[in-house]
Amino acid sequence: MTTAKVVAFGGGHGLSASLRALRRCAPELDLDITAVVTVGDDGGSSGRLRAERGGLPPGDLRQALVALAGDHPSTRRSAGLFQHRFAEVPASPVGDGLAGHAVGNLVLHGLMELLGDPVAALEHAGAMLGAVGRVLPMSCEPVGIEARVRGVDPGRPDEVRTVTGQHQVAVTAGRVESLRLTPAAPRACPEAVTAIGAADWLIFGPGSWYTSVLPHLLVPELAEAIISSPARRLVTLNLAAEKETLGLSVADHLAALRWYLPELKVDFVLADSKAVGDPEPVERAAESLGARLVLAPVAVTDGTPRHDPAALGAALVPVLGADR
Repeated sequence: MTTAKVVAFGGGHGLSASLRALRRCAPELDLDITAVVTVGDDGGSSGRLRAERGGLPPGDLRQALVALAGDHPSTRRSAGLFQHRFAEVPASPVGDGLAGHAVGNLVLHGLMELLGDPVAALEHAGAMLGAVGRVLPMSCEPVGIEARVRGVDPGRPDEVRTVTGQHQVAVTAGRVESLRLTPAAPRACPEAVTAIGAADWLIFGPGSWYTSVLPHLLVPELAEAIISSPARRLVTLNLAAEKETLGLSVADHLAALRWYLPELKVDFVLADSKAVGDPEPVERAAESLGARLVLAPVAVTDGTPRHDPAALGAALVPVLGADR
């Protein structure tokens, strides 16, 4: 069996779930995995590092690396270290600059400063974790995210305001009507463009639609590479609406992809059978992108809206393994 090159787009917990699922498929399908990660985070530890020291926000990159970490006990321990977050020291006489920072964020930021190249820094960190795959930023410069949002103020439901920053967009109470990046046309990471051109599969989602999935389509070189890539394309849908997509139906998520990249063609849409409800509108939305809808039980069994990496991996095997 020839190696299949897979590029997964996203950020945060959604991309982590996708990468953990792909890792489970990798031995059976002989997958070569590349994650292309958003770089718009401006909240928490990443936001503090970005504001205080500049450079790429490391949090989403860290989560992707940890999701791909190897299974050897030492690399699992290193992955745990990367995820460890410093607790606040009570009543510290000098303040506590480390409180809230994830160790992996500091390591990645240090490597980027030391090596002067985010791609080299991520490759080194990947080697430290025995990563089964590669993690790349969508751009080697941080980006800002802005959204035009209707109904931010519940007392003025028809008023449209500009909401600035990935964190604020993610938690907005209104309905996102349009999205843009600042700068409007950031340079794509060259290695990401090359990976897309060489891919057999491009995978979008799951994840926060406006802040993790759609930003990739707003980077001109990435959008062009996605359209011209000979790869097949798969969209994995979310299990429940998040704050930023409140009021957006499952079918609307697919329509948003076409809105931001009209030339996008998709081969498969993977969705959880329970989360979809009536499959007909989702099927129609999938068909409008040229895709076939695949329904499978991919959620954890405790009722929370999270993808189970084992179940998602099992659902991906017949799709990614088709015609091979």
